[in-house]
Amino acid sequence: MSAVALDYRSLGYSEILVRLDEAIAVVTLNRSAKRNTYTKKLATELISAFELFDKDDRVRVVVLTADPSAPAFCSGADIENGWNLWDPEAEKESNPAHRDTGGKFTMAVLRCRKLTIIAVNGHAAGIGMTMQLPFDFRVVWKEAKLVFPFVSRGICAEAISSYLLPRLVGHSRASMLLLTGEVFTPSSVHISSLYYKIVPTREEVLPAALQLAQHLASTTSVTSAAVTKALLWRGADTPEQQHLLESRAMRSLAPSKDGEEGAKSFLEKRLPNFTATLSEDMPSWVPWWSEVDVVYRKGKL
Repeated sequence: MSAVALDYRSLGYSEILVRLDEAIAVVTLNRSAKRNTYTKKLATELISAFELFDKDDRVRVVVLTADPSAPAFCSGADIENGWNLWDPEAEKESNPAHRDTGGKFTMAVLRCRKLTIIAVNGHAAGIGMTMQLPFDFRVVWKEAKLVFPFVSRGICAEAISSYLLPRLVGHSRASMLLLTGEVFTPSSVHISSLYYKIVPTREEVLPAALQLAQHLASTTSVTSAAVTKALLWRGADTPEQQHLLESRAMRSLAPSKDGEEGAKSFLEKRLPNFTATLSEDMPSWVPWWSEVDVVYRKGKL
């Protein structure tokens, strides 16, 4: 996709604002007046953007944030009209046809092979919490109120959070966070390990995330990062199988142009100049896993 100079401003997004700052794509939730509540349209735009970031060779790091003056980073799903979250076409089928829009976004972030950062500069509830989980790094405001309120709302965990959260903070903490519906701040022992950095003010969150993004964009190889992310989330079930995967990945990456540049820059005591792109330089055997097809095929007109 590097041959196409895509202008993200021309895509007609209204629920999000997207700008490309050199190698960093910055996405801002654009529903401040509605506390950045999560809608089907917002989900559609976020998924579209992350699918494009994955393919756009200009993008090395993605940052998702909100306006720090907004009442909340994301106060959950928009339920002004109740749990009206269903796809009308899926409703013509049966219950198994429903696909959670939070989960669709989570999958888009997990499938994005670029490094991802979420800058949580306000309070977060429900999907405002679960949308953080698939990101590689999370930066948060110290005073943010954080809550997984699902059992207090008569529903269940969504956005693949019941899979991701135990793997990120441990099963015991995940159980406590998901089953109590209690409100926490980032410094709580129960949730602090989720965050890369906790900053004192809302206004400092995005600058801290951008500083990290700039560091990652200038010092990491996109192919190395993509393969390592896959090893983390798409790894094997046994140590022996993981050993084989890592060995194959090392044999592919070490002699690559970025692998050679990494060794050379280290020996010359300078920053690396990585030039590999995902469109041209990913190992041909990646992906090595078989992905479950979650698309429901219509059986009714």
